[in-house]
Amino acid sequence: MGKFHIRPEAITGDRVIFDAQEAHHLGRVLRLRPGEVVQAVDGRGAEFTVRLESLHAREAVGRILSRSDRSTESPFDITLAQGIPKGDKMEWIVKTVTELGAARIVPLLTERVIVQLPLSRWRERRRRWQRVAKEAAKQCGRSVIPAVEPVLTLDEFLADDALAGLALCLWEGERGDLGTILDSVSPAPASALLVVGPEGGLAIKEVDLLRARGVRTAGLGPRILRTETAGPVAVALLQSRFGDL
Repeated sequence: MGKFHIRPEAITGDRVIFDAQEAHHLGRVLRLRPGEVVQAVDGRGAEFTVRLESLHAREAVGRILSRSDRSTESPFDITLAQGIPKGDKMEWIVKTVTELGAARIVPLLTERVIVQLPLSRWRERRRRWQRVAKEAAKQCGRSVIPAVEPVLTLDEFLADDALAGLALCLWEGERGDLGTILDSVSPAPASALLVVGPEGGLAIKEVDLLRARGVRTAGLGPRILRTETAGPVAVALLQSRFGDL
């Protein structure tokens, strides 16, 4: 059945209110009834056993039977800054890196991004990507939903981000592979930033800008991977080396 997500502010004492989306899933999709017991998480690491008391079209109400702090989150904090690909590839990337334990996803407008939209449309896309992250987190049993940040240009991202921890950029022009770089990292970092370009990769001036900010460039072996493959592969390698895979 999976776990249902609740907002921390929706908990009052031992009473919890599920929002319209979760209420629809509980009542209309799964056809659950009052008295049945489900598992819920609050997006901050807490897990609850809840007995349903009422189900309506816009909300469901339950009573908390027990609470626990079951950590399903990686000890290694990964941010993926992804050049936005065309089509629905971004949804696949968000879904996959959520399953792999990424903590944060930043959609980037880089020079070679093909899709051009007005700001309002990007807001719609971001909301969609955040819903994908929520569903993926639910499916894989995560207690925290990774944040999908607003769409930013590379300049905006670098101006706003402190680039703490290990900062990496995947670039097909780099001879040094990611594994070699990770072998040289000591002590083990607590977090990492991973920058990936869209189809066509990053422009050389973007790579130079990242390098000037202390970001290390890395390749992924002798083959050039698609953008929707490169990010998840690198996240998996980082999790294997410093996280919980």
